[in-house]
Amino acid sequence: MKISITCDDKYEAQKFASLIFIKDGKETYITSILNIIKNELVISLKDKSAHSILLKDEENVEKFADFIQSVTEKEHNLISTRIIENTVEITKE
Repeated sequence: MKISITCDDKYEAQKFASLIFIKDGKETYITSILNIIKNELVISLKDKSAHSILLKDEENVEKFADFIQSVTEKEHNLISTRIIENTVEITKE
């Protein structure tokens, strides 16, 4: 299953992709969504750090939250991320 999430800008897309998935180890780094404030997403990572990511709008935040829930519940795994300008394509199996 593949999803495209549009971020506020190219920098946010690069940050977002690097925080949620480590390509070399094929490891999902996000553990949960801590908070959602309009178009801002606050996520928790395996190292217990928290990071804020600005997405384009609230619709993208909701879309990502629904998509990532099965990953944080260990039902699916992320297998790739790809950055296209300010959009991140995320694939899970």
